[in-house]
Amino acid sequence: MKHFLRVVTQFFVFLYCKCLWRGLKFVVRKFTGRCELQRICYNNKHGARRTLKIESSLRYSKNELLQSALSVHPDKVEKTIDDIMALKKINPDTNPQLGISLQASLLQIVGYRSLVAEVEKLRREPYDCENPEHEEMLMKLWKELRPDTPLTGRISKQWCEIGFQGSDPKTDFRGMGLLGLHNLLYFAEHDKATALQMLHDSLQPKHNEVNKPEWEQKNLDKAIGYSFAIVGINITDLAYSLLVSGALKTHLYNVAPEMPSLLHFQQTFCYLMQEFHRFWIEEDPSDIMEFNRVRSKFHRRILRQLKNPDMALCPHFSASDLHLVNL
Repeated sequence: MKHFLRVVTQFFVFLYCKCLWRGLKFVVRKFTGRCELQRICYNNKHGARRTLKIESSLRYSKNELLQSALSVHPDKVEKTIDDIMALKKINPDTNPQLGISLQASLLQIVGYRSLVAEVEKLRREPYDCENPEHEEMLMKLWKELRPDTPLTGRISKQWCEIGFQGSDPKTDFRGMGLLGLHNLLYFAEHDKATALQMLHDSLQPKHNEVNKPEWEQKNLDKAIGYSFAIVGINITDLAYSLLVSGALKTHLYNVAPEMPSLLHFQQTFCYLMQEFHRFWIEEDPSDIMEFNRVRSKFHRRILRQLKNPDMALCPHFSASDLHLVNL
């Protein structure tokens, strides 16, 4: 019976999408004198609310030109908009704002696709200790986080002081490749005060009754709850999953006027790092073994926020020129 009801429901959904919805759009266009793209642009403010609807309209269109608009090169966006206006028989002279609105939204759409490709390329590039650029970035990370402590050697237990698991950090970058290193270094360079504070907090005893001399004789894994660098790589993975799943479109379409860039992604990473740090303290886990539970709960909270099309996870730290707003 359940299977039958499911089949019937799917049939009516199919019928609605293929017949009734297209018929309804035809009637609305005749009644208003505007096509669907015009109605979206005129009835929705700039940002995710408008761009997500335009993206959906283009994706589910039967017209090949409209479908292909989602994957055009950024340099071809202006011509594509002209072609869409011609296809829809819209006079650009009497509808000047429409072309501007469509162009801005289409740049956001193709920019998001480009950003996913750029981030994926960094994630797939493994850390290479024979690559001078990779090594230079790693050394910069140490200097930013431990400015007053010289590193005794490239292979050293000192790396544990900033939250790596062993003597050679390259093994910790396997999951996220260079993307993890790029994000950690960006955070340490562009919001140094916050990064240093988070690192300091992560190394503090869990309980106040443990004094510092006694604490310094204990293992680092008895700290307030996590290893800074490892958490940074985990939050990079979280930000990456939000990006590739499309969940981050809400945020990026609201904060990037046109094409989202790697800078926007890195700023979002910094925001997530700070928010996770606060969330971890609020959750007050008993030890590091609860990390996956807390991370999953934090992930779900961010996803709930991103379901609001007007939401922007705007960073409120010195690394960003954006303001904390809920648009």
